[in-house]
Amino acid sequence: MSPHRPPVGDRFRRFLGRLDAAGPAGGLSADRPAAPHTPEGDRTPGQPRSAAPGERRRRGGGRRGGGEQLNVPPAEFTSYYGRPVLKPPVWKWDIAAYLFTGGLAAGSSLLAAGGQLTGRPALRRAGRIASLVAVSASAYFLVNDLGRPARFHHMLRVAKLTSPMSVGTWILTVFGPAAGVAAVTEAAPWLPERGVLGLGRRLLPPVGQAAGLLAAATAPALATYTGVLLAGTAVPSWHEAYPELPIIFAGSALASGAGVGLLAAPGDQAGPARRMAVAGAALELWGSHRVEHRLGLLSEPYRTGTPGRLLRAGRVLTAAGVAGALVGRRSRVLSGLSGVALLAASVATRFGIFHGGVASARDPKYTVVPQRERIRRREAERPAVEG
Repeated sequence: MSPHRPPVGDRFRRFLGRLDAAGPAGGLSADRPAAPHTPEGDRTPGQPRSAAPGERRRRGGGRRGGGEQLNVPPAEFTSYYGRPVLKPPVWKWDIAAYLFTGGLAAGSSLLAAGGQLTGRPALRRAGRIASLVAVSASAYFLVNDLGRPARFHHMLRVAKLTSPMSVGTWILTVFGPAAGVAAVTEAAPWLPERGVLGLGRRLLPPVGQAAGLLAAATAPALATYTGVLLAGTAVPSWHEAYPELPIIFAGSALASGAGVGLLAAPGDQAGPARRMAVAGAALELWGSHRVEHRLGLLSEPYRTGTPGRLLRAGRVLTAAGVAGALVGRRSRVLSGLSGVALLAASVATRFGIFHGGVASARDPKYTVVPQRERIRRREAERPAVEG
Protein backbone atom coordinates (compact mmCIF):
# COMPACT_ATOMS: atom_id res chain seq x y z
CA MET A 1 0.00 0.00 0.00
CA SER A 2 1.25 3.53 -0.80
CA PRO A 3 2.34 5.51 2.33
CA HIS A 4 0.55 8.62 0.98
CA ARG A 5 -2.89 6.93 0.96
CA PRO A 6 -4.97 6.72 4.19
CA PRO A 7 -5.77 3.28 5.58
CA VAL A 8 -8.85 1.48 4.28
CA GLY A 9 -10.60 1.75 7.63
CA ASP A 10 -10.27 5.54 7.65
CA ARG A 11 -11.71 5.82 4.14
CA PHE A 12 -14.66 3.62 5.08
CA ARG A 13 -15.39 5.72 8.19
CA ARG A 14 -15.32 8.89 6.06
CA PHE A 15 -17.79 7.28 3.64
CA LEU A 16 -20.16 6.46 6.54
CA GLY A 17 -19.87 10.03 7.79
CA ARG A 18 -20.83 11.46 4.42
CA LEU A 19 -23.73 9.00 4.20
CA ASP A 20 -25.06 10.07 7.63
CA ALA A 21 -24.71 13.75 6.69
CA ALA A 22 -26.80 13.17 3.56
CA GLY A 23 -29.77 12.07 5.65
CA PRO A 24 -32.63 9.71 4.67
CA ALA A 25 -32.84 11.11 1.15
CA GLY A 26 -30.06 8.73 0.18
CA GLY A 27 -27.48 11.39 -0.60
CA LEU A 28 -29.36 13.03 -3.44
CA SER A 29 -28.03 16.49 -4.17
CA ALA A 30 -30.12 19.44 -5.19
CA ASP A 31 -28.77 19.45 -8.75
CA ARG A 32 -29.50 15.71 -9.26
CA PRO A 33 -33.22 14.89 -9.50
CA ALA A 34 -34.55 11.76 -7.89
CA ALA A 35 -35.50 8.81 -10.01
CA PRO A 36 -39.25 8.57 -10.79
CA HIS A 37 -41.30 6.29 -8.63
CA THR A 38 -41.97 2.92 -10.20
CA PRO A 39 -43.62 -0.22 -8.92
CA GLU A 40 -40.17 -1.77 -8.84
CA GLY A 41 -39.30 0.61 -6.02
CA ASP A 42 -41.95 -1.00 -3.83
CA ARG A 43 -40.84 -4.54 -4.66
CA THR A 44 -40.08 -6.55 -1.57
CA PRO A 45 -37.20 -8.97 -1.50
CA GLY A 46 -38.10 -12.28 -3.14
CA GLN A 47 -41.10 -10.85 -5.02
CA PRO A 48 -41.08 -11.46 -8.81
CA ARG A 49 -40.39 -8.34 -10.84
CA SER A 50 -43.55 -8.80 -12.90
CA ALA A 51 -45.87 -9.03 -9.90
CA ALA A 52 -47.53 -6.03 -8.24
CA PRO A 53 -47.33 -5.76 -4.42
CA GLY A 54 -50.96 -6.68 -4.00
CA GLU A 55 -50.61 -9.85 -6.05
CA ARG A 56 -48.25 -11.63 -3.69
CA ARG A 57 -49.62 -14.94 -2.48
CA ARG A 58 -48.39 -17.62 -0.28
CA ARG A 59 -47.22 -20.75 -2.05
CA GLY A 60 -49.74 -23.56 -1.93
CA GLY A 61 -52.68 -21.25 -1.15
CA GLY A 62 -52.15 -21.10 2.61
CA ARG A 63 -50.10 -24.23 3.16
CA ARG A 64 -47.57 -24.21 5.93
CA GLY A 65 -44.28 -22.65 5.06
CA GLY A 66 -43.42 -19.34 3.48
CA GLY A 67 -42.88 -18.46 -0.10
CA GLU A 68 -44.92 -17.31 -3.05
CA GLN A 69 -46.82 -18.99 -5.83
CA LEU A 70 -45.48 -18.04 -9.23
CA ASN A 71 -48.40 -17.81 -11.62
CA VAL A 72 -46.32 -19.01 -14.57
CA PRO A 73 -47.56 -21.90 -16.75
CA PRO A 74 -45.28 -24.92 -16.97
CA ALA A 75 -42.76 -24.61 -19.77
CA GLU A 76 -43.53 -26.59 -22.91
CA PHE A 77 -40.30 -27.00 -24.84
CA THR A 78 -40.79 -26.93 -28.58
CA SER A 79 -37.42 -25.81 -29.92
CA TYR A 80 -34.19 -24.14 -29.02
CA TYR A 81 -34.92 -20.47 -29.66
CA GLY A 82 -36.85 -21.43 -32.78
CA ARG A 83 -33.98 -23.46 -34.19
CA PRO A 84 -34.30 -27.14 -35.17
CA VAL A 85 -33.49 -29.62 -32.44
CA LEU A 86 -31.80 -31.90 -34.97
CA LYS A 87 -29.43 -30.79 -37.66
CA PRO A 88 -31.13 -31.60 -40.99
CA PRO A 89 -29.31 -34.05 -43.27
CA VAL A 90 -26.67 -32.44 -45.42
CA TRP A 91 -27.50 -34.82 -48.27
CA LYS A 92 -28.69 -33.21 -51.46
CA TRP A 93 -30.65 -34.48 -54.46
CA ASP A 94 -27.77 -36.70 -55.55
CA ILE A 95 -28.36 -39.03 -52.60
CA ALA A 96 -32.05 -39.29 -53.50
CA ALA A 97 -30.94 -40.13 -57.05
CA TYR A 98 -28.51 -42.68 -55.61
CA LEU A 99 -31.42 -44.34 -53.82
CA PHE A 100 -33.26 -44.70 -57.13
CA THR A 101 -30.35 -45.86 -59.28
CA GLY A 102 -29.26 -48.41 -56.68
CA GLY A 103 -32.73 -49.91 -56.65
CA LEU A 104 -32.90 -49.85 -60.44
CA ALA A 105 -29.58 -51.69 -60.69
CA ALA A 106 -30.76 -54.34 -58.24
CA GLY A 107 -34.12 -54.84 -59.94
CA SER A 108 -32.55 -54.98 -63.40
CA SER A 109 -30.06 -57.64 -62.33
CA LEU A 110 -32.90 -59.77 -60.95
CA LEU A 111 -34.73 -59.28 -64.22
CA ALA A 112 -31.63 -60.35 -66.16
CA ALA A 113 -31.24 -63.45 -64.00
CA GLY A 114 -34.87 -64.35 -64.66
CA GLY A 115 -34.33 -63.96 -68.39
CA GLN A 116 -31.17 -66.04 -68.20
CA LEU A 117 -32.79 -68.90 -66.28
CA THR A 118 -35.94 -68.98 -68.43
CA GLY A 119 -34.25 -68.66 -71.82
CA ARG A 120 -35.34 -65.12 -72.70
CA PRO A 121 -32.27 -63.45 -74.27
CA ALA A 122 -33.90 -60.06 -74.91
CA LEU A 123 -34.99 -59.80 -71.27
CA ARG A 124 -31.55 -60.89 -70.07
CA ARG A 125 -29.76 -58.42 -72.30
CA ALA A 126 -31.97 -55.49 -71.29
CA GLY A 127 -31.58 -56.29 -67.60
CA ARG A 128 -27.79 -56.61 -67.75
CA ILE A 129 -27.26 -53.39 -69.69
CA ALA A 130 -29.67 -51.44 -67.49
CA SER A 131 -27.99 -52.81 -64.37
CA LEU A 132 -24.55 -51.69 -65.54
CA VAL A 133 -25.79 -48.20 -66.45
CA ALA A 134 -27.65 -47.82 -63.14
CA VAL A 135 -24.79 -49.02 -60.94
CA SER A 136 -22.39 -46.70 -62.79
CA ALA A 137 -24.76 -43.80 -62.10
CA SER A 138 -24.97 -44.88 -58.45
CA ALA A 139 -21.20 -44.78 -58.13
CA TYR A 140 -21.14 -41.31 -59.68
CA PHE A 141 -23.81 -39.94 -57.32
CA LEU A 142 -22.12 -41.48 -54.29
CA VAL A 143 -18.68 -40.12 -55.17
CA ASN A 144 -20.24 -36.74 -55.97
CA ASP A 145 -21.70 -36.65 -52.47
CA LEU A 146 -18.44 -37.77 -50.86
CA GLY A 147 -16.54 -35.06 -52.71
CA ARG A 148 -13.50 -37.12 -53.74
CA PRO A 149 -13.21 -40.64 -55.21
CA ALA A 150 -10.50 -41.48 -52.69
CA ARG A 151 -13.05 -41.33 -49.88
CA PHE A 152 -14.91 -44.30 -51.33
CA HIS A 153 -11.64 -46.20 -51.39
CA HIS A 154 -10.97 -45.25 -47.77
CA MET A 155 -14.35 -46.70 -46.76
CA LEU A 156 -13.09 -50.10 -47.90
CA ARG A 157 -10.43 -50.11 -45.19
CA VAL A 158 -13.04 -51.22 -42.65
CA ALA A 159 -15.74 -53.90 -42.78
CA LYS A 160 -18.17 -53.24 -39.93
CA LEU A 161 -21.30 -55.37 -39.91
CA THR A 162 -23.10 -53.03 -37.50
CA SER A 163 -22.70 -50.08 -39.88
CA PRO A 164 -25.18 -49.99 -42.81
CA MET A 165 -22.89 -47.60 -44.67
CA SER A 166 -19.89 -49.92 -44.36
CA VAL A 167 -21.95 -52.94 -45.38
CA GLY A 168 -23.45 -51.00 -48.29
CA THR A 169 -20.01 -50.02 -49.52
CA TRP A 170 -18.95 -53.66 -49.71
CA ILE A 171 -22.25 -54.68 -51.32
CA LEU A 172 -21.72 -52.09 -54.04
CA THR A 173 -18.11 -53.21 -54.45
CA VAL A 174 -19.19 -56.82 -55.06
CA PHE A 175 -22.25 -56.01 -57.15
CA GLY A 176 -20.65 -53.45 -59.47
CA PRO A 177 -17.93 -55.63 -61.05
CA ALA A 178 -20.28 -58.60 -61.33
CA ALA A 179 -22.91 -56.52 -63.12
CA GLY A 180 -20.22 -54.99 -65.34
CA VAL A 181 -18.79 -58.35 -66.39
CA ALA A 182 -22.28 -59.72 -67.09
CA ALA A 183 -23.09 -56.73 -69.30
CA VAL A 184 -19.80 -56.87 -71.19
CA THR A 185 -20.35 -60.52 -72.12
CA GLU A 186 -23.42 -59.46 -74.09
CA ALA A 187 -20.95 -58.26 -76.72
CA ALA A 188 -19.72 -61.82 -77.34
CA PRO A 189 -21.89 -62.42 -80.46
CA TRP A 190 -20.19 -59.45 -82.12
CA LEU A 191 -16.73 -61.02 -81.88
CA PRO A 192 -15.27 -63.08 -84.77
CA GLU A 193 -15.51 -66.83 -84.56
CA ARG A 194 -11.80 -67.53 -85.13
CA GLY A 195 -8.54 -66.46 -83.56
CA VAL A 196 -8.00 -65.04 -80.10
CA LEU A 197 -11.23 -63.08 -80.27
CA GLY A 198 -13.02 -66.27 -81.23
CA LEU A 199 -11.76 -67.85 -78.01
CA GLY A 200 -13.20 -64.90 -76.14
CA ARG A 201 -16.48 -65.40 -77.94
CA ARG A 202 -16.69 -68.94 -76.59
CA LEU A 203 -15.55 -68.13 -73.05
CA LEU A 204 -17.55 -64.98 -72.39
CA PRO A 205 -21.07 -66.49 -72.22
CA PRO A 206 -20.38 -68.88 -69.31
CA VAL A 207 -18.46 -66.15 -67.49
CA GLY A 208 -21.40 -63.83 -68.00
CA GLN A 209 -23.83 -66.40 -66.63
CA ALA A 210 -21.80 -66.78 -63.44
CA ALA A 211 -21.37 -63.03 -63.05
CA GLY A 212 -25.08 -62.43 -63.68
CA LEU A 213 -26.08 -64.90 -60.99
CA LEU A 214 -23.60 -63.33 -58.54
CA ALA A 215 -25.05 -59.90 -59.21
CA ALA A 216 -28.58 -61.24 -58.76
CA ALA A 217 -27.57 -62.87 -55.45
CA THR A 218 -26.26 -59.51 -54.21
CA ALA A 219 -29.21 -57.52 -55.57
CA PRO A 220 -31.63 -57.93 -52.62
CA ALA A 221 -29.03 -56.52 -50.23
CA LEU A 222 -28.30 -53.64 -52.62
CA ALA A 223 -32.01 -52.85 -52.93
CA THR A 224 -32.72 -52.76 -49.19
CA TYR A 225 -29.58 -51.58 -47.42
CA THR A 226 -30.34 -47.93 -48.20
CA GLY A 227 -33.63 -48.28 -46.31
CA VAL A 228 -31.73 -49.64 -43.31
CA LEU A 229 -29.24 -46.79 -43.67
CA LEU A 230 -31.95 -44.13 -43.51
CA ALA A 231 -33.76 -45.82 -40.63
CA GLY A 232 -30.52 -45.93 -38.65
CA THR A 233 -30.26 -42.14 -38.53
CA ALA A 234 -31.80 -39.84 -35.90
CA VAL A 235 -34.15 -38.26 -38.47
CA PRO A 236 -37.59 -38.83 -36.86
CA SER A 237 -39.71 -39.92 -39.83
CA TRP A 238 -36.95 -42.18 -41.16
CA HIS A 239 -36.04 -43.71 -37.82
CA GLU A 240 -39.62 -44.50 -36.82
CA ALA A 241 -40.32 -46.14 -40.19
CA TYR A 242 -37.54 -48.71 -39.81
CA PRO A 243 -39.84 -51.72 -40.46
CA GLU A 244 -41.28 -50.26 -43.67
CA LEU A 245 -38.39 -48.53 -45.45
CA PRO A 246 -36.57 -51.72 -46.56
CA ILE A 247 -39.88 -53.15 -47.81
CA ILE A 248 -40.69 -49.98 -49.75
CA PHE A 249 -37.25 -49.92 -51.31
CA ALA A 250 -37.40 -53.62 -52.21
CA GLY A 251 -40.77 -53.14 -53.90
CA SER A 252 -39.55 -50.03 -55.70
CA ALA A 253 -36.50 -51.93 -56.98
CA LEU A 254 -38.63 -54.77 -58.33
CA ALA A 255 -41.06 -52.33 -59.97
CA SER A 256 -38.28 -50.34 -61.64
CA GLY A 257 -36.60 -53.52 -62.92
CA ALA A 258 -39.95 -54.65 -64.28
CA GLY A 259 -40.27 -51.29 -65.99
CA VAL A 260 -37.01 -51.93 -67.85
CA GLY A 261 -38.27 -55.32 -69.01
CA LEU A 262 -41.62 -53.97 -70.19
CA LEU A 263 -39.90 -51.14 -72.00
CA ALA A 264 -37.12 -53.09 -73.73
CA ALA A 265 -38.24 -56.69 -74.18
CA PRO A 266 -40.80 -57.93 -76.73
CA GLY A 267 -44.18 -58.95 -75.43
CA ASP A 268 -43.61 -62.70 -75.71
CA GLN A 269 -40.57 -62.44 -73.41
CA ALA A 270 -41.93 -59.98 -70.85
CA GLY A 271 -43.75 -62.49 -68.65
CA PRO A 272 -41.23 -62.34 -65.76
CA ALA A 273 -41.31 -58.54 -65.94
CA ARG A 274 -45.08 -58.50 -65.48
CA ARG A 275 -44.86 -60.77 -62.46
CA MET A 276 -42.10 -58.60 -61.01
CA ALA A 277 -44.28 -55.54 -61.54
CA VAL A 278 -47.17 -57.05 -59.58
CA ALA A 279 -44.92 -58.19 -56.71
CA GLY A 280 -43.02 -54.90 -56.53
CA ALA A 281 -46.17 -52.80 -56.66
CA ALA A 282 -47.75 -54.80 -53.83
CA LEU A 283 -44.73 -54.28 -51.56
CA GLU A 284 -44.32 -50.62 -52.47
CA LEU A 285 -47.98 -49.67 -52.05
CA TRP A 286 -48.30 -51.56 -48.76
CA GLY A 287 -45.18 -49.96 -47.31
CA SER A 288 -46.15 -46.47 -48.47
CA HIS A 289 -49.58 -46.83 -46.91
CA ARG A 290 -47.99 -47.90 -43.63
CA VAL A 291 -45.60 -44.95 -43.35
CA GLU A 292 -48.41 -42.53 -44.15
CA HIS A 293 -50.76 -43.87 -41.45
CA ARG A 294 -48.91 -45.94 -38.81
CA LEU A 295 -46.46 -43.37 -37.45
CA GLY A 296 -48.95 -40.91 -35.98
CA LEU A 297 -47.52 -37.39 -36.01
CA LEU A 298 -44.40 -38.62 -37.83
CA SER A 299 -46.55 -39.71 -40.78
CA GLU A 300 -47.47 -36.08 -41.41
CA PRO A 301 -44.32 -35.19 -43.43
CA TYR A 302 -45.14 -38.05 -45.82
CA ARG A 303 -48.66 -36.72 -46.43
CA THR A 304 -48.08 -32.98 -46.79
CA GLY A 305 -46.00 -30.68 -48.96
CA THR A 306 -43.61 -31.92 -51.60
CA PRO A 307 -43.15 -35.40 -50.08
CA GLY A 308 -46.91 -35.95 -49.99
CA ARG A 309 -47.31 -34.94 -53.63
CA LEU A 310 -44.43 -37.18 -54.71
CA LEU A 311 -45.72 -40.22 -52.83
CA ARG A 312 -49.27 -39.74 -54.17
CA ALA A 313 -47.88 -39.46 -57.68
CA GLY A 314 -45.85 -42.61 -57.07
CA ARG A 315 -48.97 -44.54 -56.02
CA VAL A 316 -50.93 -43.41 -59.06
CA LEU A 317 -48.09 -44.22 -61.47
CA THR A 318 -47.50 -47.61 -59.85
CA ALA A 319 -51.15 -48.58 -60.15
CA ALA A 320 -51.29 -47.36 -63.74
CA GLY A 321 -48.09 -49.22 -64.65
CA VAL A 322 -49.29 -52.52 -63.20
CA ALA A 323 -52.70 -52.17 -64.85
CA GLY A 324 -51.10 -51.44 -68.20
CA ALA A 325 -48.69 -54.36 -67.84
CA LEU A 326 -51.54 -56.79 -67.18
CA VAL A 327 -53.93 -55.42 -69.78
CA GLY A 328 -51.43 -54.70 -72.55
CA ARG A 329 -49.93 -58.15 -72.94
CA ARG A 330 -50.34 -58.02 -76.72
CA SER A 331 -49.67 -54.30 -77.14
CA ARG A 332 -46.04 -53.29 -77.43
CA VAL A 333 -46.91 -49.61 -77.04
CA LEU A 334 -49.00 -50.12 -73.89
CA SER A 335 -46.30 -52.31 -72.35
CA GLY A 336 -43.71 -49.62 -73.04
CA LEU A 337 -45.90 -46.92 -71.47
CA SER A 338 -46.41 -49.16 -68.46
CA GLY A 339 -42.65 -49.54 -68.11
CA VAL A 340 -42.17 -45.77 -68.20
CA ALA A 341 -44.89 -45.34 -65.56
CA LEU A 342 -43.21 -47.86 -63.24
CA LEU A 343 -39.83 -46.18 -63.60
CA ALA A 344 -41.35 -42.76 -62.91
CA ALA A 345 -43.21 -44.19 -59.90
CA SER A 346 -39.94 -45.48 -58.46
CA VAL A 347 -38.32 -42.06 -58.85
CA ALA A 348 -41.28 -40.34 -57.15
CA THR A 349 -41.32 -42.82 -54.27
CA ARG A 350 -37.61 -42.57 -53.55
CA PHE A 351 -37.59 -38.78 -53.67
CA GLY A 352 -40.78 -38.61 -51.58
CA ILE A 353 -39.27 -40.74 -48.82
CA PHE A 354 -36.08 -38.70 -48.93
CA HIS A 355 -37.78 -35.30 -48.70
CA GLY A 356 -40.20 -36.54 -46.03
CA GLY A 357 -37.33 -37.37 -43.71
CA VAL A 358 -35.60 -34.05 -44.35
CA ALA A 359 -38.84 -32.18 -43.56
CA SER A 360 -39.24 -34.03 -40.25
CA ALA A 361 -35.72 -33.04 -39.18
CA ARG A 362 -36.29 -29.35 -39.93
CA ASP A 363 -39.43 -28.99 -37.80
CA PRO A 364 -38.72 -29.31 -34.03
CA LYS A 365 -42.19 -30.65 -33.24
CA TYR A 366 -41.44 -33.97 -34.94
CA THR A 367 -38.62 -34.48 -32.45
CA VAL A 368 -40.06 -32.96 -29.26
CA VAL A 369 -43.68 -34.13 -29.34
CA PRO A 370 -42.91 -37.86 -29.80
CA GLN A 371 -40.31 -37.61 -27.03
CA ARG A 372 -42.91 -36.09 -24.68
CA GLU A 373 -45.39 -38.80 -25.57
CA ARG A 374 -42.87 -41.54 -24.83
CA ILE A 375 -42.08 -39.94 -21.46
CA ARG A 376 -45.78 -39.76 -20.56
CA ARG A 377 -46.29 -43.39 -21.54
CA ARG A 378 -43.39 -44.50 -19.37
CA GLU A 379 -44.67 -42.44 -16.44
CA ALA A 380 -48.15 -43.93 -16.86
CA GLU A 381 -46.77 -47.47 -17.01
CA ARG A 382 -44.50 -47.05 -14.01
CA PRO A 383 -47.22 -47.16 -11.28
CA ALA A 384 -48.69 -50.28 -12.83
CA VAL A 385 -45.29 -51.98 -12.81
CA GLU A 386 -44.55 -50.88 -9.25
CA GLY A 387 -47.99 -52.01 -8.07
